[in-house]
Amino acid sequence: MRIPLSALIGLTLTGLYFFAAIFASWIAPYGMAEAVGDVWEPSSAAHWLGTDQIGRDLLTRMIYGGQTTIFIATAATILSFSTGSILGFIAAVSGGWVDQVLSRFVDLMMSIPSLILALVILSAIDVTVLTLIVLMGLLDSTRVFRLARAVAVDISVMEYVEAARLRGEKIFWIIFREILPNALSPLVAEMGLRFIFMVLFISTLSFLGIGVQPPLADWGGIVKENKDGINFGIGAALYPAVAICTLAISVNLVADWVLNRTTSLKGGRG
Repeated sequence: MRIPLSALIGLTLTGLYFFAAIFASWIAPYGMAEAVGDVWEPSSAAHWLGTDQIGRDLLTRMIYGGQTTIFIATAATILSFSTGSILGFIAAVSGGWVDQVLSRFVDLMMSIPSLILALVILSAIDVTVLTLIVLMGLLDSTRVFRLARAVAVDISVMEYVEAARLRGEKIFWIIFREILPNALSPLVAEMGLRFIFMVLFISTLSFLGIGVQPPLADWGGIVKENKDGINFGIGAALYPAVAICTLAISVNLVADWVLNRTTSLKGGRG
């Protein structure tokens, strides 16, 4: 199997980010909250990215921040797709009042901007990693629901689905054995986009002060902590932005490659 250069770059960068997130405690040079120098020191052999606004090693903060950001985004994406896809498939296969109730509820939720709804909810509850994952996953599942339902509606009228119905197969058998395998291509491509949206979402919440709470670090929080340094020509707040940008590009390169490959395979079997 020949991997295109763009996909190889995406796989390499994505792999590096996830490797750093998984093994953060082993590769970070200092403790996450350890003050090891003066305020906003420049890059040096001891501190490759310099230090932050209270003298913590910025490379260490970036590594631990990536761990938190990627973990929350990954968990929320899994929850979003598990919930949205299953409900979307159920709505498409069931039809009738089940489809109407689920679709109208999703329309109602999508009419409220996700960020505003998250701000309202998080201001009224204790903010923990678990609450962030659940809230982000459920809010984003509405987008996945719309895509999954649209794809499943087209698939559910195919002859092999009708044959399964005539055989008396149950709804979940039809969903997982007939519809899901044929809906993976658009869902995989969308999963990459939703993952990046989750990264941006949690970073935005942390920048606003209601996302990841100290002593944990995440990329949005690092931007917030060091934003005043931009006024003095200090680029500490720019490193998380570069990390988010490169992660977004690399994940989308991988998602595009997977989409093209699965589409080609289906065309070859047709």
